Amino acid sequence: MPLNVSLIGCGSIGKVLAHAIDEGQAGNTRLLMVYDHAAEKAKALSQRLRYKPKIAEKFDELLENKDVELVIEAASQEAVKAYAVKILKAGKSLMVMSAGALVDSKLVGKIGRVARENGLKVYIPSGAIAGLDGLKASTIGKVESVTLTTRKPLEGLKDNQFFKEKYGEKILGPTLVYEGPAIEACKLFPANVNVAATLSLAGIGAEKTMVKIIADPSIKRNIHEVEVAGEFGRFKVHVENVPSADNPKTSYLAALSAVATLKKITEPLVVGT
Repeated sequence: MPLNVSLIGCGSIGKVLAHAIDEGQAGNTRLLMVYDHAAEKAKALSQRLRYKPKIAEKFDELLENKDVELVIEAASQEAVKAYAVKILKAGKSLMVMSAGALVDSKLVGKIGRVARENGLKVYIPSGAIAGLDGLKASTIGKVESVTLTTRKPLEGLKDNQFFKEKYGEKILGPTLVYEGPAIEACKLFPANVNVAATLSLAGIGAEKTMVKIIADPSIKRNIHEVEVAGEFGRFKVHVENVPSADNPKTSYLAALSAVATLKKITEPLVVGT
């Protein structure tokens, strides 16, 4: 039997996910329903699919659909804060793409508690980085440091309020625009560094995970470097991501990681930590 899923958010990541499910690339899954606060986006996406999901006019319709087993959030940190607990209380598992919301320890604690009480799962894909397998394994022992250095094209930062207010159009070369803990990075750059939250959850927490964000007008790709040191040794991972065609703030790999997670959920052979 297929895993019946619904989708919140019909933007760049949501589109990739919906088409992957529709084309059989996301394991044994079936998209039953889509929802977006901009109803026209949901309608446009549904029309492009062979197996057209129902369009939820209100969020509660997702909760009321007894056939939906997993809800995929591909909208925003605000959507996670508003809907995550409600989804779990309705008896549905959850996949979170806007992981930046999960630097809030109180929210994570509540989500975890409700999921346990209802026998459900919360899935957080790797997103636009590599190396999470190694990081998760390393935390079995002592981890000394986790550092994420992110280089962003100006196009991916131009709509960020903090960036506009502090730097505007003054950047002519590579410029360090943030250096500090992941917890603050996710608040200041909510649409740009979900990977920092994912690293924090897999590793040593949002207060201890360090983040550097560099605005670089000379590049066209989102570049992430993850460096981890501990009693196991040290590793460094370098990833250069092609931005999503619809949204330069989002890497295409982030959407592909969600597709891979759906395959992992539905297939009997599980490879990797």
